[in-house]
Amino acid sequence: MDGVKHIVAVASGKGGVGKSTVTVNLALALSAQGYRVGVLDADIYGPSQAQMLGVKEGVRPEATDNNQFLPLSAHGLQAMSMAFLVNTREAMVWRGPMVVGAFQQMLTQTQWDNLDFLLIDMPPGTGDIQLTLAQKVPVTGAVIVTTPQDIALLDARKGIEMFRKVNVPVLGVVENMSLYHCENCGHEAAIFGTGGGDSIAEEYQTTVLGRLPLTLSIRELADSGTPSVISEPDSSVSQTFAEIARQVAQSVNGSESDGPTISFSE
Repeated sequence: MDGVKHIVAVASGKGGVGKSTVTVNLALALSAQGYRVGVLDADIYGPSQAQMLGVKEGVRPEATDNNQFLPLSAHGLQAMSMAFLVNTREAMVWRGPMVVGAFQQMLTQTQWDNLDFLLIDMPPGTGDIQLTLAQKVPVTGAVIVTTPQDIALLDARKGIEMFRKVNVPVLGVVENMSLYHCENCGHEAAIFGTGGGDSIAEEYQTTVLGRLPLTLSIRELADSGTPSVISEPDSSVSQTFAEIARQVAQSVNGSESDGPTISFSE
């Protein structure tokens, strides 16, 4: 991958756990720490990064003379998504080979500009897209996003097992929606249970990178195209993303950290 130092997949194994929101905020947190960061939205059927990054409908990437896409710029990030190439209302009624072809084209024909990190917002599941990524480019590591309840952990385990089979190290687990926080009264409730992230991290000898609450502001800011890290940089949520970003960067760069040592497969 010309122009990219490290590729980090952000995956969940299932939908609905906030993986795309984690991806965009993690990317912005890494950027705030001085890294050059890109985001590739690998969800062909349901791309969401265009809206989360505030890219207006109809904005298209330019092409170079050698048929490369120039990534769009949003909030200091370089970005590529199927949403930049088609009408967002259009349903991608495609079979597997067409989906893989579209993903591979975005992955290998985007002219990334000297990135330290390319974060790939993975689609749900452990199928064609995930295998294509592992086979076509050297993936530095994966971040697994889950919620605490057992049904989400079932699929998160499958995601971890898939990356292990293709020799991609798991950098850690992000437990999303750990607590519901009422912004009116301040009451907190563990409506999805507790300890899920810890149990899966212990099972697979990795670490919990951070725990994020279920709050209205995270959803509203992502929907508006101005995610928490840039809209509320001093909030506890943004500080959590900053800590997650620090741990990811240290793991990838081989720096000393409080977390476990990660050995990367050749």
